[in-house]
Amino acid sequence: MIPEGACMKKAVVLALPLVLAACVGSRFAPLEGMPAAIGETVSVGTLRATPRSVVEDSRCPEGVRCAQAGRVVVSTQVSGDGWSETVPLTLGEPQTVGGATITLVSAQPRAYPERRAPRREYRFIFAGGA
Repeated sequence: MIPEGACMKKAVVLALPLVLAACVGSRFAPLEGMPAAIGETVSVGTLRATPRSVVEDSRCPEGVRCAQAGRVVVSTQVSGDGWSETVPLTLGEPQTVGGATITLVSAQPRAYPERRAPRREYRFIFAGGA
């Protein structure tokens, strides 16, 4: 009989070399749609995006009912071949930068009921770049 969880452990161990191989020699996340922390660069189609700071996070905290949904705005350095521009990206709103469209599609975590999420905990996902 196989112990509970043994298959999952084996799958993780087998997949780890593939993940590490994809990251070797690159400071960018290996796959589009990977979450990026503040200061981390991810590839988004033909673009690269680096979230620099949270300009605004007025969303309702988790587990709290609010009259207004709020929004998230992230100052993001967007770059392509030979150019770079820092722009404010608003969650869910496509923006054209360098001739390509990029959208901030996820910002986690939402604020906690008693405070705003700490800077180190934020993760952002971008889409587009074509």
